[in-house]
Amino acid sequence: MTSYPYLSLILIIPFVGSILIGFGYIGEYSRKLALLISGVQVAFMGYLGFEFKPNVSHFQFQESYQWIFFNLGSIGNFSAKYALGIDGLSFLLLSLTSFITFIAIWNSAEINLKKAGYYGLILLLNASLMGCFMAQDMMLFYVFFEFMLLPMYFLIGIWGGPNRNYASLKFFIYTLVGSLLILIVMLALSISYADPYETAILNGLAQPGNEFDLEHLYQVQKGIASQEISPSKIVHSFDIQAFSDANNCLSTSILSPNSGWEIGGLSARIWSFWLLFIGFAIKLPIVPFHTWLPDAHVEAPTPVSVLLAGILLKIGAYGWLRITIPFFPQEAVANAQILAILGVLSILYGAYNALAMSDLKKLVAYSSVSHMGFVLVGISAFNVEGLQGAVFQLVSHGILSALLFLMVGVLYKRTGNREIDQFSGLATIMPKFTLISGIAVFSSLGLPGFSGFIGEFFSLMGAFTSAHLSPYIAVLGAFGILLGAGYLLWMFQKIYLGTLYIRDNTWELPDLNKTETISMYALGIISLILGLFPNTIFNYSENFATSFISNLL
Repeated sequence: MTSYPYLSLILIIPFVGSILIGFGYIGEYSRKLALLISGVQVAFMGYLGFEFKPNVSHFQFQESYQWIFFNLGSIGNFSAKYALGIDGLSFLLLSLTSFITFIAIWNSAEINLKKAGYYGLILLLNASLMGCFMAQDMMLFYVFFEFMLLPMYFLIGIWGGPNRNYASLKFFIYTLVGSLLILIVMLALSISYADPYETAILNGLAQPGNEFDLEHLYQVQKGIASQEISPSKIVHSFDIQAFSDANNCLSTSILSPNSGWEIGGLSARIWSFWLLFIGFAIKLPIVPFHTWLPDAHVEAPTPVSVLLAGILLKIGAYGWLRITIPFFPQEAVANAQILAILGVLSILYGAYNALAMSDLKKLVAYSSVSHMGFVLVGISAFNVEGLQGAVFQLVSHGILSALLFLMVGVLYKRTGNREIDQFSGLATIMPKFTLISGIAVFSSLGLPGFSGFIGEFFSLMGAFTSAHLSPYIAVLGAFGILLGAGYLLWMFQKIYLGTLYIRDNTWELPDLNKTETISMYALGIISLILGLFPNTIFNYSENFATSFISNLL
């Protein structure tokens, strides 16, 4: 346990801020206060970056407090904790979340309707996302995971476009279905697994606060397996680390590898793996669970699209890496080829749809589906290089998708139009906008020197060298890069190059203002830095990747 609750402060700062803004009747000062709160969080993450030790494999800044504990009689005891901790993966996504939230608030000056509610919900969404990336107890994770539905639902439903009610409801239903699938498995896990640490304390095999080493762990696991420890003396919890060790699974439970329980020829563990995978795949989203995303993006205001693509989609991949695969490693590796095929399907299907889009925002939305497919391909390689590429792609896509949606927002704010064929030759009147749009486009299509290249390259390299995948997976994924270059270059050439053409002569298209310039160029510079110095990310993710693969195989 950490001596100072750093991680709790990361949660408390935006949560208290959301209450102050949402119910503080401060009106016109809402944005300024939200910026201040978000800026403090960014600075705090910077401080944690100096304190964080990338070469340490265990979780850091851990906090653990008893939340729920009661006796279930002959079944045993039930425990849930307020437990937080971060590793390299968590730190990267926490940093991304704090920065993208600040960018979204910074670019929300056009929001004039119910400003206090808007900024309060954004900070509440930030707190929920931060909680997901830090939770070490699955019940706590699930609370944060479910709670993020509400702010995003209202942000789209109140401040969205003409079809906002349909888009927000579709988003809510899809995500709720995914949450229910996760809940089913979570309940099965809590009944089937014992918490060795809590069980050891309850049975006097260890003392609270003392070191719980491997000897203690094996002693408890042996006692449970041989039934020397009575079922009534076993503690069932939602501890994520406990679920990651199959030796903590009760031999008499439904999730025991030797239980013999089957439906449709598939064991309970395989069913649980696929339920968890689909539950998080909806959030990523992966084809065919993606249809809510284009509707949500089209109707959401630009800053909300920035949050949705830049951060919210990352929860799906994080759920796979933290929960689905560590809980069911054998099932994941056995189905690696299917996972990779789903990833390639997302890459190609998303790219083909983007090629057909005339609405610029829909094009960017489908490009997100395509680019997130590389994450699944990298993960399903089940080697260090593929996993490093997947994590890098998560961070890179968070930066680039935010930049692309801000690019769309610049045009829509000035014209109220997003149709690609309504513009041409904007480079002659908007040079600063054209330059940063070019950076966004070339980085997104994987040009060397930018972050988009690194993530895609290592994901495909992992697929090509994987012992679990056909090399054709990498070939098809590379074809997706070609398709990406097609729709992105076509869009850039059509809007920015050639003879100046604007459909409506009444439209005014001034170049970027100060707010837009600072935020967009900051994102572009970060993409360039990550592309030129990829160890900026790899240094944090290396220990996670190596320990993940070693525990898996």
